[in-house]
Amino acid sequence: MMRFQHQNYYYQPLRREAIAGLFMLLFPVCLLCVFAPFSHASPSKFSESNALKPRHLPLLKSALQRESSNGEPSDLRAPLADQGWRPCLAPVNAPSLPQKSEGYLQVFLDGGLNQQRMGICDAVAVAKILNATLVIPHLEVNPVWQDSSSFMDIFDVDHFINVLKDDVTIVKELPDEFSWSTREYYAIAIRATRIKRAPVHASANWYLENVSPVLKSYGIAAISPFSHRLSFDNLPSEIQKLRCKVNFKALVFVPHIRALGDALVHRLRYPLAESQAHTIDDLSGNTDRNDKQRPQKFVVVHLRFDKDMAAHSACDFGGGKAEKLALAKYRQTLWGGRVLNSQFTDEELRSQGRCPLTPEEIGLLLAALGFDNSTRLYLASHKVYGGEARISTLRELFPMMESKKSLASSEERVRIKGKASLLAAVDYYVGLHSDIFVSASPGNMHNALMGHRTFENMKTIRPNMALASKQTRATAVEENETVHIYISGSRLHVPSLIPKSHFIVRCIDRSIYIEKGANIKFPWIVLRMDCGVEYAAFDSSL
Repeated sequence: MMRFQHQNYYYQPLRREAIAGLFMLLFPVCLLCVFAPFSHASPSKFSESNALKPRHLPLLKSALQRESSNGEPSDLRAPLADQGWRPCLAPVNAPSLPQKSEGYLQVFLDGGLNQQRMGICDAVAVAKILNATLVIPHLEVNPVWQDSSSFMDIFDVDHFINVLKDDVTIVKELPDEFSWSTREYYAIAIRATRIKRAPVHASANWYLENVSPVLKSYGIAAISPFSHRLSFDNLPSEIQKLRCKVNFKALVFVPHIRALGDALVHRLRYPLAESQAHTIDDLSGNTDRNDKQRPQKFVVVHLRFDKDMAAHSACDFGGGKAEKLALAKYRQTLWGGRVLNSQFTDEELRSQGRCPLTPEEIGLLLAALGFDNSTRLYLASHKVYGGEARISTLRELFPMMESKKSLASSEERVRIKGKASLLAAVDYYVGLHSDIFVSASPGNMHNALMGHRTFENMKTIRPNMALASKQTRATAVEENETVHIYISGSRLHVPSLIPKSHFIVRCIDRSIYIEKGANIKFPWIVLRMDCGVEYAAFDSSL
């Protein structure tokens, strides 16, 4: 008995050590199992590519059940009727170009392609106001996309100079005596030749009072920053016409951008002829098959739903708490948390029209307007936040949706790969040549293309963001009901006999009609019509 107790006492410490060692081995595994569910909610673990459940499932089901139209909806896709407007670019009594310039004007432009495009128009206008020689604008490296493309990488510089030769003297680079005036020179110290505090939307007089003396003293003036630094109002008509001339005539993309853009437009117009792979060189001449095939119409949709837009909007996009925390962290990293929208709730932001439409929402809007699954859609967007998971609903509604990647081979895209400005230039070119351009939210691309297409008398659909966020109730209406409504000022007047239900708004012969949707019941209909009406909408709150 004593011996047994002695052995038990001897082996007990060894057993304790063995159990302790086993526990130490299994502890990390147990810890991961216990906290695994919580780790998925961590913003650092949130994946943008997670498949999200559609937020408007009833609407999506109704839209997917709609029947394809036998013919094209002529009122939507038909070209705009001639309104009698004509482009006005040629100055009436423009002074001739002075023989002597006051000096060289440099500008440094930040932002994306279309913000820089507007800055270029302003730079030419300011050079005209100051009687200065403009140096081809310097495009800053975009801090978000890290694109170092220069003016000459994007635009045909010789065409630019030649078109404007009678308006402003433009040079590609400074002469040797001013070669010291570089971006690096102004970055390291305060310089007398740099204009740093040009106010946003400055007047012509401001430039004459503040920049002209610098030009006369030093022979050169560099303005940085320069985005949005010239007013749109109270400028001489000749300056406004010059701005238009720059934007719509002088700024032409480099040949390889135009060639790729033409190829994409051709493949959208003639999808059957392009069923076999073609290179850009193959498109130099039309085949007999192309001549016989009827050109098809297509719609370009610019989503503007990248991660920066989603984060800056501070809106809720259905990804739950994890997505909110991830976007808040991204906001803090990029802007130090200084985002005005973050002060408001999602409901307040949507009621103010500050939330960009998601791919799902823009798809439902297009379906409500009468575009069906036979519509050829081109998606103009650099990087969609959430990737294919976000786009899947839009693709489900419009299976014939295309993009640069689906239409062009990797060899054709090699010169624009990874270059946000060149990718945007291709989208701009295709958008300009489409039958209808739809912008999912306001922005520089929207403003630039909307202005350019208006100049060319082409259709653009612009959603009203505030109205698009409203939700209304569905009720039944009588079969084939059509009711005429009219516009007074900016209000939409609907006869009181109309039951509060859901209709499709159409523009026919410069009149607005509300028609019942055959198989569709949508809680909101919002669009910009091109028949003299700024915004048309129908919901139960009107």
